[in-house]
Order: sequence, then C-alpha cells, then structure tokens
Amino acid sequence: MTVRKLADALGEPPVPDGDWAERAVFTSTAALRGRLDPHDLAERVRRIPGVAGVEVTGPGFLRIAVSVPGDVIDRLEPVEIPPPGWPDFPRTWENPGFVVRYGHARACWVERWAGELGVPVSGFRPELLDDPWDRRVLRVLAELPGRSISRDPSWETYLLRLALAYHDAFERAPAVPRGDETATALHTARVRLARAVAGVLHGPERL
Repeated sequence: MTVRKLADALGEPPVPDGDWAERAVFTSTAALRGRLDPHDLAERVRRIPGVAGVEVTGPGFLRIAVSVPGDVIDRLEPVEIPPPGWPDFPRTWENPGFVVRYGHARACWVERWAGELGVPVSGFRPELLDDPWDRRVLRVLAELPGRSISRDPSWETYLLRLALAYHDAFERAPAVPRGDETATALHTARVRLARAVAGVLHGPERL
C-alpha cells in the first residue's frame, strides 16, 4: 500500500534503488519532471504511512526509504508482458526459457503445497518478508510498475532476473513447513510472495 500511495503522491512510480539488502530505497525525479519544489514534495512524501525517510539529493532527486519492503506486493497491479520467444529445450539452467518457466512452476507448486500443509490463506503480514532472499525478490518485483510504463521495459532480462531471485528464495527461504514444522504467519507471507511471482513469470503450472 505504501508504494501505491508513493506513486499517487509523485505522479509516477518510484524506481527501486540499490540491492535492498539492508534498506528498501526508491528514487524519484518527479520534482524535476513536474518542475516542483523538491523539498515541498519531500515533505508531502514524508507524511505517507510506511515511509521511513526522504532525502533530497542533486538537483532535485528524492531518495525514499520505506519501512516494510513487503508492501510492494500488496495490490500489485497485473501487467501484460509479451511471452518471450525462448525455446522449450534444452531444459537446463543455460536456457533462460527453462529458468523462467521452472520459476513459474515452482511458485505454483508453493500454493498447492501450502494448501495441503495447512498454511493459512489469510493474515498476510508484509513486514515478515524481511529475509535477504525475500528482499531480493521484492526488489525485482518493485521494478514492475516503472517498467510497465517504460518505452523500453526489457522484459526478457527482467523475467530472467525475477526467476533467478525466486529460485534462490525458493531454496533458501522456504514458503511451506518442512518436516514437523508448524505453519506460521511467515509461511503465509511467503506463499503470498510466490503468488505475486507466479502472476508475473510465464510458464506452465507443472514441468
């Protein structure tokens, strides 16, 4: 929700900056584009719930830190992404088509497994998506609104980056309970993250 309100206040989606390993930061040139006083705009942005800080740099750039990176996926708008022309084979990591399709399949698996293992569907808490592997996925997802209005969105590169980030998260930040683990709110949050990824990547539900 914070990111949606930022876009409304700025008149355009902010652009994620840095790797988000420690801080989730966006940059915006809205003040320059709209010929606005950057300090006035910064003050307006500071009042948005979830904004942790705003800094005016250079000739009018805004650097905006948000306190909850997981807010990125709350009401993430669907985007029409043309299917890339990657071949189906070989099904190896050298084929970007396989990497993306397998990432989509894995994200779909998570939702099925979550239902079988009793992960609660409701109670999404975006602040729980604070693991470095979750943050990497969120960082790439945060690019989606800006790319959707870009003249050169470079969708193939974007899909591959999202798929690679999600593969790492799938393996290192499990979204479903393992062994005798009890399902928790963290699993619910990661299932929601998987759903967001599945909504962006191209591919079948099963490979």
